[in-house]
Amino acid sequence: MRELFPPLEPFATRMLQVQAPHAIYVEECGNPQGLPAVFVHGGPGGGCTPDNRRFFDPARYRVVLFDQRGCGRSRPHAELAHNSTQALVADMERIRETLGIERWVVFGGSWGSTLALVYAETHPERVMALILRGIFLVTAEELSWFYQDGIQHLFPDYFEEFVAPIPPTERTDLMHAYYRRLTSDNMTTRRRAAEAWSLFEARCSALLPSEVILEHFSEPDVAMAVARIECHYFVHDCFLEPDQIIRDAHRIRQIPGVIVQGRYDVVCPMGAAWRLHKAWPEAQFRLIPDAGHASSEPGICSALIEATDVFAARFTAP
Repeated sequence: MRELFPPLEPFATRMLQVQAPHAIYVEECGNPQGLPAVFVHGGPGGGCTPDNRRFFDPARYRVVLFDQRGCGRSRPHAELAHNSTQALVADMERIRETLGIERWVVFGGSWGSTLALVYAETHPERVMALILRGIFLVTAEELSWFYQDGIQHLFPDYFEEFVAPIPPTERTDLMHAYYRRLTSDNMTTRRRAAEAWSLFEARCSALLPSEVILEHFSEPDVAMAVARIECHYFVHDCFLEPDQIIRDAHRIRQIPGVIVQGRYDVVCPMGAAWRLHKAWPEAQFRLIPDAGHASSEPGICSALIEATDVFAARFTAP
């Protein structure tokens, strides 16, 4: 079982001005002459953490990490204006061009898998390989399962707390009810909704309870960015056409890839990963039998590191 590489610090950081009012945080880690890779974090709105750097061998990779619009160290915090999937794809291209990278390995999990796939389908010529975890295809069924009708059968206690801020008369459409509160002018209303939304996601993310995940998602700035930006994206279907990712999967079939999926992932259930596997059979499908959604779970973590090592060996001259 593989474990994360040792902690490391960036060798370069910058704030990149993109479409106003946004400036996004970008960092580079590892070997400046190494194989370029970009880490695409989840959420949307999750931001990067120091452990995200550690999926890559720092001797062989030049790892680019960035906080997407409105989250992490990017500014303004939790900003929804000009925040869409297409804007984030454009930001990734801006980062690549700014750093002088011709092609890179794209690594993303959960929402990061969504953005990685849309980026690859838009710019397949810029992607050397895809490493994806916890696939999210932005279908109505996936959103309904987690935010309306489905997951409460597994977590009735957590779901009861999730719906608590919403009056019974509004519970037939929880996402829009939350959106009204998360965009309220009343900061107390926004904070209460953000805390409930973010805590619910954290509680469901791993097969076994994780205090580390709970603490991270409970941090007030993280909760606000995750809740506001996720809800903003989800009520707008992530600004994608119906089933767009599967429709356009033919554009990435020549790109080598690995799909890592936890059998008991209830945030992004396995059905989406299976559909992607069928639409992109050339990619390796790694089913982790004793895992949920989180990249920190041992089996998922190990499979992701194995994948980065495989592509480092494949694309790096001996």
